[in-house]
Amino acid sequence: MHKQYHYEYYQAIIQLRPVNENLTNFVEKKIGKTKAWVSKRINMKNGVDYYVSSNKVARQIGKQLKKSFRGELKESKKLFSKDRLTSRDIYRVTVCFKLKEY
Repeated sequence: MHKQYHYEYYQAIIQLRPVNENLTNFVEKKIGKTKAWVSKRINMKNGVDYYVSSNKVARQIGKQLKKSFRGELKESKKLFSKDRLTSRDIYRVTVCFKLKEY
């Protein structure tokens, strides 16, 4: 399992608003089943941010959150860099899941 936080490298951010133990357990369990890792976890006043090593994994988890919980999913991407070999743009993705209040 990739529980330990290592490196400062990340490709995506998964934002959970507001934070909830079911949501954090769900996300950590899903990340644990992949080859991706969490480089850091930041607790905010209104939620939590996971800095994840894979854009693809973050987007998949976002879709799974939308299916499993009632809430709103937003994805955005930001140009981060350009690949030196292929000259392709490299983006960092932010996946924000806002849980609906009852």
